[in-house]
Amino acid sequence: MKSIILFAFAVFFALPAIAQLACSPMIGYTEMREAFIWVQTEKPGKVVFECFPKDNTTQTQRHEGKTIANQANVAHFRATALEPGETYAFRLIVDGQAMRDDAWVFTTQPLWQYREDPPAFTLATGSCAFINEEKYDRPGTPYGSDYGIFKRIAEADPDLMLWLGDNIYLREPDWGSRSGILHRYSHMRSLPEMQKLLTACPHYAIWDDHDFGPNDADRSFIHKDWTLEAFELFWGNPSYGLPDLDGITGQFTFADVDFFLMDNRYHRSNYELETAEKEIWGEKQVNWLIEALKYSRAPFKIVATGGQFLSDAALYENHAQYAEERRRVLDRIAAEGITGVIFLSGDRHHTELSMLELEGGNLIYDLTVSPLTSRAYDHRDEPNSHRVKGTIVGEHNYALLTFDGPRKERVLTIRVYDKSGKELWSHDIDAPRR
Repeated sequence: MKSIILFAFAVFFALPAIAQLACSPMIGYTEMREAFIWVQTEKPGKVVFECFPKDNTTQTQRHEGKTIANQANVAHFRATALEPGETYAFRLIVDGQAMRDDAWVFTTQPLWQYREDPPAFTLATGSCAFINEEKYDRPGTPYGSDYGIFKRIAEADPDLMLWLGDNIYLREPDWGSRSGILHRYSHMRSLPEMQKLLTACPHYAIWDDHDFGPNDADRSFIHKDWTLEAFELFWGNPSYGLPDLDGITGQFTFADVDFFLMDNRYHRSNYELETAEKEIWGEKQVNWLIEALKYSRAPFKIVATGGQFLSDAALYENHAQYAEERRRVLDRIAAEGITGVIFLSGDRHHTELSMLELEGGNLIYDLTVSPLTSRAYDHRDEPNSHRVKGTIVGEHNYALLTFDGPRKERVLTIRVYDKSGKELWSHDIDAPRR
């Protein structure tokens, strides 16, 4: 009898450990016929992804994948052949074990064109999310706090979220190795307060210096291939880069609004450089942006970039430090008669709305939203002559942007909230008449 028990114990401990989810899955891009789901397990394992119309499991599609340690135990799944405007449920089975009793859900974008007015929708956005890890952080007062802000964003029930950079904050032990970079992403995703938000809505992202490398890192950073790989591994944008340009540049459409995701790091020169042209986006990316904006028929054209574009305060890494490129972009927007351009930016550890009137009365805006959990600063004394009065915020905050109204009379309402969900200010922008 004793030998049987010992044999049973030996067999039990010899069995491979069953992998578990390291965190909630994340919903990435969601189109009319396709959706992206991101998954991470605690250890390598086999993952089965099942997706079906909500309350109708007879139409289940099944995809299988494996997570491996060299890829941070991450798996990507794409639900395909979906129907527009439908709510789908999905579930995950890891090493044969269902991860929860019920299923997570997402909704595909509706087919509204030539049929009805575009749907109203709400975008959540913010930047600068520092998650403390004491043994790797600088000594002294923790730099991150108020993680409950992620719960407040999830409770607001946005239709999508756009992360505006400095999403993870690489530390000194991180950026010198591929494994260190993957650790930083994994640490951020495992935050308990983050879990509900990951499945609350589709997520899109750009980066800034703290996702790209060390503080103020530029194109000279030797490991930018590692951080680009990690960005693609942990986010769910529809694409990364242009056919002839590496980086995170991208574009997507949600309802009737076009979003342009700019890469402000991969091709960026040092603003103190004296022997080469100073640039953030570079000529190829600028040319793509202007031509894509010109092509767009969207009432609002949202250009997301890691640092402030419109502010004329030539401080730190604002685009005003790269005055020639900034002027060239503004001149070309004016010359092409492009309307409805709204920049979204982060980086600055404060929030503010800037507005510039171009020749002919064309208005351009730049909404800076920062920080989510990193240390906040009050920069109201900065000489930004384009700041809209009453919009500066020097505390943890996030923004909700609601697009509403008939097709030819769309209105963008910007609302900024503090960490508890209290509204701090709001501002309406009417779409240009067409």
